[in-house]
Amino acid sequence: MENLFSRPRAMSAPPDVATNVLEAHARINQLFEHETYTDADKAEILGHLTTLRLVLDDGDPRRRDTYAVLRRIRGQLLKRPRGGGEDDVIVVAEGRGDWVGWVDLIKDRIDASAITHTAQVFTEIAADIVGVVEAEDRITLARFSDSLIRDNADRPRYPHIMLIDGNDTRGIDVGVLSTDQYPIGGIRSHIDDGPIGNPIFSRDCPEYQFTFPTGSSLAGQPLVILINHLKSKFGGNDSSSSKRRRKQAEAVAQIYKNLRDRGVEHIAVLGDLNDTPDSDPLEPLLHSTDLTDISKMTPFDDGDPDEERPGTFGNGTKSDKIDYLLLSPSLFGRTTGGGIFRKGVWGGKNGTLFPHFDTITSKANAASDHAALYADIDIS
Repeated sequence: MENLFSRPRAMSAPPDVATNVLEAHARINQLFEHETYTDADKAEILGHLTTLRLVLDDGDPRRRDTYAVLRRIRGQLLKRPRGGGEDDVIVVAEGRGDWVGWVDLIKDRIDASAITHTAQVFTEIAADIVGVVEAEDRITLARFSDSLIRDNADRPRYPHIMLIDGNDTRGIDVGVLSTDQYPIGGIRSHIDDGPIGNPIFSRDCPEYQFTFPTGSSLAGQPLVILINHLKSKFGGNDSSSSKRRRKQAEAVAQIYKNLRDRGVEHIAVLGDLNDTPDSDPLEPLLHSTDLTDISKMTPFDDGDPDEERPGTFGNGTKSDKIDYLLLSPSLFGRTTGGGIFRKGVWGGKNGTLFPHFDTITSKANAASDHAALYADIDIS
């Protein structure tokens, strides 16, 4: 969803700039928590402040090339001599106890038409349960849904909405929306899985439990949805990113297997897994479980008139297949169709790679740079 109403400005910067800013933001806030600032800590703090353009002042959102602000609540972190340059600035705090503050990323408002187009995607797909990636918080998601996604009786189509804040400090989280036939019956978060201070999941892998409605052939049986946003390749795909993505895939596979061992048959694993089907990081999930990708379904509508673009991200090339909707055998066996819904995406330089909403005029007001995936499952 690329966030609904506001998004860190850095995430719209060129990839090399964005990577440096986001890494500096994450690291400097870790350094600030040190009980004592060593000389090496102080030098690193100044280095990151230089990257963030916060050495000479605390940042001004009105400057378009400024991506963060330094929040100082009390105490003093820096000494900035009047009239001096960056080389004259020094860290005077000796540790966390000398001052209170942090660095925040500047956020910009999302184009209003992009929000409308996002709602249009929801409306046209008309799913019963929707997993979302990169939504900023539950209240924002609920406000968006209640205002813009209404049924024929002008009631909110999705009265049940949940998002648990994850481990990403940028506020790009995963969540779920569901119709009145599918109230959320149970929630389990996995934000704390792994060692303290080094969690497995970059965001979370929440388990949302539903119950199939009265009147269906599965009435009363549980349905569990696992929503994911694995470690990205943003700024490059180094070995550490690949290793972490594989560790996350292994953890998701184990959560899935644990559910199956407890007798849960109906499970969907979905989200942005940030790698291709033949990649080593996704092998534990795609090839070492009995989950099946919805794209294996016949018929499957890939949303491309020329049927040459199986990917879900960007221009839809083979290397852009990074989003998945994986179904357990019981669900896949009931699947009657599925596809990639591309109408909310701007494809290519001129937006001509596949049909999109007529009111999308540029990449800036597209619903997202990820196309939506859907599955049709017969529970009659």
